[in-house]
Amino acid sequence: MKLARPDVFHPRIVLAGCPRHVGGDADDAGLVAALRQRGLQARWLSWDDPAVAGAHLVILRATHDYADRIDEFMSWTGRVANLLNPPAVVAWNADRRYVTDLTDRGVPTVPGEVVAPGERARLPRRGEVFVGPAVGTGTRRFTDRAAAAAHIAQSKRSVFVQPADSAAETVLIFLGGKPSHAFPPEPDFELWDVGAAALAAAGNPSELLYARVHLSGARVVELQLVDPSLGWRRLDAETRDLAQRGFALAVESACERLGLGPLSHRRP
Repeated sequence: MKLARPDVFHPRIVLAGCPRHVGGDADDAGLVAALRQRGLQARWLSWDDPAVAGAHLVILRATHDYADRIDEFMSWTGRVANLLNPPAVVAWNADRRYVTDLTDRGVPTVPGEVVAPGERARLPRRGEVFVGPAVGTGTRRFTDRAAAAAHIAQSKRSVFVQPADSAAETVLIFLGGKPSHAFPPEPDFELWDVGAAALAAAGNPSELLYARVHLSGARVVELQLVDPSLGWRRLDAETRDLAQRGFALAVESACERLGLGPLSHRRP
């Protein structure tokens, strides 16, 4: 463990939760300890806690209510001193219409359409369907067309509807713009290439602390850059420790890039 030195600047880091998950959800257990191993001191706060204003760096991790408070949340992201992922990326990624942007930038995607409350969805006559909120995350795969239609009809918010085929689904996790782990494990290199293309289309991958790419076959269903679950609990202990060390190293690299490294503000 790197011990804190009183003559060296140590940034105040906040892992941002929400009122219902002030200390994050169980999946992120271990992140504070992993950061401490790199000499980085972090604590959990709800994103709307006034104390967050005193942080040098804020990392979005469990801001699960942001879709219900989208205007307030977006205004807040612009006031944070340094936010990961960056505010412009968060604003772009919060709305599922970004899928069209990915398509236009040459990334293979599963196309979709927004269905507003009260509108009738044009579901495919055959096959399965993905349905998720138009703002936020939480895509579900429906094998039953009637169940999908009922879910859409009952939603009080706009949803994003995408056709699904029989292709296998894969979730890729990137940390610091680099491949970290996946579910199921050890996907083909070609799938990592698709994920990397999605990150590149979203901006500079090196500026993204984390990314979760949901694939159907070799096409992107969803790219999560706001506060995605990184699936730590699905990893065995050794793999989880290694991956969380990678997370901490990516935070350390971001601190250097943002001028928050240990020598950036040397104390007299």
